[in-house]
Amino acid sequence: MRLERRIAKSKRQIANDWFAILAGTYPPDTTRFLKSVKDTFSNPVGGTSHRTLEAVLDGLLEDATPEHLARELDPLIRIRAVQTMFTPSQATAFILDLKKIIRNTLKSDLQDADMYAQLLAFEERIDRLLLIAFDIFVRCREKIYSMKATEEQSKFYRAFARAGLVRENPDSKPDSGAS
Repeated sequence: MRLERRIAKSKRQIANDWFAILAGTYPPDTTRFLKSVKDTFSNPVGGTSHRTLEAVLDGLLEDATPEHLARELDPLIRIRAVQTMFTPSQATAFILDLKKIIRNTLKSDLQDADMYAQLLAFEERIDRLLLIAFDIFVRCREKIYSMKATEEQSKFYRAFARAGLVRENPDSKPDSGAS
């Protein structure tokens, strides 16, 4: 049996275990909330996370393109990028946990050399997924910092304008009175 078929048979459990590990990266109260509240409107982070993990797992099983995986992973990584409690490595490390989950789930099947070789190839897909996640995370954080810098510049400009230290239209030339 091909590894992908074996993983697909246990996909729901793998996705649930992966979600549990992801939820466990949050403080205890948040972890309990993410795991217990199933309504997507009451728990958008939990709902988005669970849907994303399932879609990414499907993409890995189908050996999807990096672009497809990035689209699927993007909503979850965006959430984690705005949560300043996470460093870049903490925000993306949950992806590597998928290796452990799959190894534990398929423990008895991995005695077969061919199945083990397939696992190693599948784990390379997970490694590439981590790199995709890291790229998304960095782009999101860059955008956040850029927006903050622009906002700070605007605050300074408005303060200087109120103090009369800058002209409203910086491109206009002072009126010299001469023709």
